[in-house]
Amino acid sequence: MPPEPKTCQSCGRTIEWRKKWERDWDQVRYCSTACRKRGVNDVDRRLEAAITDLLAKRAASSTICPSDAARAVGGDDEETWRALMEPARRAARRMVARGEVEVTQGGRVVDPSTAKGAIRIRRAR
Repeated sequence: MPPEPKTCQSCGRTIEWRKKWERDWDQVRYCSTACRKRGVNDVDRRLEAAITDLLAKRAASSTICPSDAARAVGGDDEETWRALMEPARRAARRMVARGEVEVTQGGRVVDPSTAKGAIRIRRAR
């Protein structure tokens, strides 16, 4: 029986156990070399804080778009905040893994590791 899956500390995606990691599964923290190099930086932490702040200012059942957090961190310059869209989605996935928020599509909670297209973020219930 393989061990339980883990969550990548950088992108928040699910890491499935692989035979090649059998000896060092306890040390596996990232899903890829790119995530290991990227890690979690100050901008990532600011995006998580922006998600938390934006949700705190809304009704408990309200949702936000990752672009709201990207705009809060990147400002009004479209090129800047658009570049923060994928980091905002990564921040949301990390927060889902910690049980802080949920990611929805069409009003239903979805797995953020496999969600394609537009997503919304809400407080965990």
